[in-house]
Amino acid sequence: MNSIMQNYWPLFEMYQAMRGQMLGLLSDDELLFSPGGANRPLGELFREIGETERAYIDSFKEFACSFSFRNSDPGLAQSVERLGAWHAELDRELKAVVEGLTEEQVQSQRVHRGPNFKPPLQIQLSIYQEALLIFYGKASVYLKALNKPMPEQVRDWIA
Repeated sequence: MNSIMQNYWPLFEMYQAMRGQMLGLLSDDELLFSPGGANRPLGELFREIGETERAYIDSFKEFACSFSFRNSDPGLAQSVERLGAWHAELDRELKAVVEGLTEEQVQSQRVHRGPNFKPPLQIQLSIYQEALLIFYGKASVYLKALNKPMPEQVRDWIA
């Protein structure tokens, strides 16, 4: 077992769990909610964080990070069930990829994110955790506007 899985992954999974807790509060109709202005519908935020996770999965495979992937599955952003299944699949794949890294890779490999930004793998996963936190901040505003009760973990950690 590599050091990321041993020392960091259990806490990281707790961060990932909040996405499902939030999604579980919603109906398909509520995924269409937007607070107005230039804000996208809530379902699009959930689609976007999945696309972001896809970028991080690929970065642990290729040791380069690109945010070009777009999930063009029609109707994905309007279905709680489909979003939940896709996120669960992505989570399993991310865990498998990180679990498959050797300790030598964890200690020596870096992810190319630009000419002057090549973080180690542990930091790359921490950056994805930060992306999750940004997503949770955005999503919590939508949930509050929908008068949804915050899950306990979200309330204690985010809102």
